[in-house]
Amino acid sequence: MKSNDFYCMHSDMCKTLANEKRQMIIDTVRDGEMTVTQLIEATGITQANLSQHLAILRGKGVVHTRRQGTFVFYSIANPKILAAFDLISEAMAEAFGERKDMVDEAMAGEHQG
Repeated sequence: MKSNDFYCMHSDMCKTLANEKRQMIIDTVRDGEMTVTQLIEATGITQANLSQHLAILRGKGVVHTRRQGTFVFYSIANPKILAAFDLISEAMAEAFGERKDMVDEAMAGEHQG
């Protein structure tokens, strides 16, 4: 069994990723680095709010920054973050698909009775 410290760090990372705005940011920068301006345009998140979320993601090592002149570019720090995001998305789609099938079956049963 892993140590309690491991589980605390794991939980902290999960909390970092468990925010819809931060998930949107992660999904938006998946294909390459982007500036704050590009992220604002792509996500519709206000600059102040985006800056707060980017600071959290950067502090937890989820995104990297690269400075070029006056521009700061953000990118995913580790491709495994995207793999985790995609696995959760797939599991969610499967779970919703199963629920949809159950609802469809229940509705069909009601119509027969």
